[in-house]
Amino acid sequence: MTVTDQSSPQIDSHEAEVKVHLKIKRYNPEVDTRPHWQEYDIMLKPGDRVLDALHVVKWKFDGTLSFRRSCAHGVCGSDALVINGENKLACVNLIRNIGTDLTIEPIRGLPVIKDLIVDMEPFFAQYRSVLPYLIANDDPGYKERLQSQSDREKYDDTTKCILCACCTTSCPVYWANDEYVGPAAIVNAHRFIFDSRDQATTERLDILNQKSGVWRCRTSFNCTEACPRGISVTKAIEEVKRAILYDRV
Repeated sequence: MTVTDQSSPQIDSHEAEVKVHLKIKRYNPEVDTRPHWQEYDIMLKPGDRVLDALHVVKWKFDGTLSFRRSCAHGVCGSDALVINGENKLACVNLIRNIGTDLTIEPIRGLPVIKDLIVDMEPFFAQYRSVLPYLIANDDPGYKERLQSQSDREKYDDTTKCILCACCTTSCPVYWANDEYVGPAAIVNAHRFIFDSRDQATTERLDILNQKSGVWRCRTSFNCTEACPRGISVTKAIEEVKRAILYDRV
């Protein structure tokens, strides 16, 4: 089914409108036995985002279209999708950069609840399994836990994670093995493993030294390419591997 729209979203811009063709994977478990594709033709401006395209479809054509979004500014990570075959955030990718032919699917490797919404609980369970929080058993009293700039730089990159799951759901190992903790969990473990103020390094390394941990990684670099925050995910995973092997923390 193809639906055509000749209007545009209310965005202040002097750019000329262009026709955008969307092919969206739809699935409603109440009525569908399997996913199907639905197509739409709408008018947008090149400076509009993929998220704007989804808004037009939902607000003007089909209110049953389901997808996640929150901040709409690339911070919350809730609108991660497969856009033209690549994991991306719908809110930060512009039509001028993505193109006017859009194929949009839910991220892979997680159960689909409806349309573009997936069940994130398996992802967050793996995230929680690596103890992603500061653990320090001593009492600092009224003093701060101080840290040098050089110590902070050791894990600066992995503090940028927004838990969008782009890296994890781009990983072919994760698609085939749901026991693998996945790149995002390892990134968040890295953030505390290399934090000089934390005292649970051994516990996290033991967790990631399990069969479901870092050794499942096959260094395909899909995760690094998919990260919308530019985190060197593969490098972080390799640093955790070296910490396990050589205790270089």
